[in-house]
Amino acid sequence: MQLTELPTPQVLIDRGRLMANIKRMQAVATAGGLTLRPHTKTHKSPRIAKWQLEQGAAGICCAKVSEAEVFADAGISDIRLPYPINPFSATRVMALMDRVTLSLAIDHSTVAEQWSEVMSARGRQLDVLVKVDVGYQRCGIAPEMTEAVGFLSHVTTLPGLRLRGLLSHAGQSYDVHSAEELAAVAKDEAETLRVLANGARQAGVKIDEISVGSTATAMLSASEPDLTELRPGNYVYYDRSQVAIGSASLDDCALSVMATVVSKPASNRIILDCGSKTLTSDTGRGMVRPVGYGTVFATLGEAMPDDSLQITRLSEEHGVVEVQSGATALEPGDRVRVLPNHSCVVSNLVDAVQLVDGLTVIETLPIEARGKIV
Repeated sequence: MQLTELPTPQVLIDRGRLMANIKRMQAVATAGGLTLRPHTKTHKSPRIAKWQLEQGAAGICCAKVSEAEVFADAGISDIRLPYPINPFSATRVMALMDRVTLSLAIDHSTVAEQWSEVMSARGRQLDVLVKVDVGYQRCGIAPEMTEAVGFLSHVTTLPGLRLRGLLSHAGQSYDVHSAEELAAVAKDEAETLRVLANGARQAGVKIDEISVGSTATAMLSASEPDLTELRPGNYVYYDRSQVAIGSASLDDCALSVMATVVSKPASNRIILDCGSKTLTSDTGRGMVRPVGYGTVFATLGEAMPDDSLQITRLSEEHGVVEVQSGATALEPGDRVRVLPNHSCVVSNLVDAVQLVDGLTVIETLPIEARGKIV
């Protein structure tokens, strides 16, 4: 089947780029002596996760218990939840522990104690990693030595829990302004974790793992000493933000959205049938923040984008494209490709994606873990 035979909008995955991205990141991790544990929140596909495992990944990450259940059902046996899962989900977590090697993140003493109570009451032992805030100011304990080591020491005293190590996400890497700033974020993250791990060990706390996760910094983190694991996710597809950050080129981006021009109200304005339900309303991030909601390629097979076409506004089913200079030759019925700002969100908006080779559809891949938010 050819792309022109499909209705639009459609999410397309370039198979050659996808596999190249998987192999490249695995090679970088292996060369650095690190385990690669990809985050599956980007693709949400057990099929793609298995391709990652076949290339050498040691396991996967999921954000939510429901995502992990989907991948466990597909036969994947080593799953990490680098997210502060609440003990409210204890019954489901223990059911997963019966099927897979499972670990999760903690960053609060009350939550740790609740997990301890639940697990010890049932004679179980849960592997945990302590999440550390390395500057993003989202989740994680503060890395100041006395308090952080005290927290780690407390976790080791809790029955039913087995402390595996430290875990972080340098999300601030998506808002840097230069390659030097990006390198500094990766270096600072590694140093923060390294210093904390050494301090904990001196206090008698065993730290086996130091895990970091960010596509933007992954290539840099792979050469940092003492780290044990990389957890990038977006690298399988990349997106417009990763290009703006400098961690990918346009030729690396495997995911795009095929759309049709459905209206041309003026010579300098066209409407695409991909709105916020397909592209997401996420704005771009990066060293030079991208304007609008995606990069437009004026024909399906075109290698270079048309920079005069700017997606300035989205409603649910409409993508409004303003021509920045002159007029556009595109007319209703013409098809374009759009590189979205954030590919991870796009995966969660569709039931299936089209795996393609050029203009040929190879197969339809269902997105089994889409919408799994609990």
